[in-house]
Amino acid sequence: MLEPSNNNELPPIPGKRYFTIGEVSELCDVKPHVLRYWEQEFPQLKPVKRRGNRRYYQRHDVIMIRQIRSLLYEQGFTIGGARQRLEQEATPPQGPVDSQLLHALREELEEILAILKR
Repeated sequence: MLEPSNNNELPPIPGKRYFTIGEVSELCDVKPHVLRYWEQEFPQLKPVKRRGNRRYYQRHDVIMIRQIRSLLYEQGFTIGGARQRLEQEATPPQGPVDSQLLHALREELEEILAILKR
C-alpha cells in the first residue's frame, strides 16, 4: 500500500495521538493549504476539528496523507485517479476468490472444533 521511494526520506511519525496541521505539513512535506484542499477532494481524509475549526490529525490521517502524496507526486496519478485508487484499496475484493477463501476457512474451523471436542 505505502511503497513510495520518497516517503523513506520523510521523518518518522512520532507516537502522539493528535497532530496540528503545521506538524503534519512538516511530517509529510506538504504545505498546509494543500492539506486543506485534499480534505475536500478525498473523503477518506477527515481530521478532527475542535474549537475555532482547528484541525487535529491522527496517525492514520498522516499515513493517508503520505499515501496521497505518493500517488500524486511520485506515481503521477491525477486527483481523480488517486481518489479511485484509494477507494479500490479500501474496498475488499469480491467474487469467487472470496467464496473459496471462506469455504477453506470454514473447513479449517470445523477441523479445529472437532479437535477441541475430543
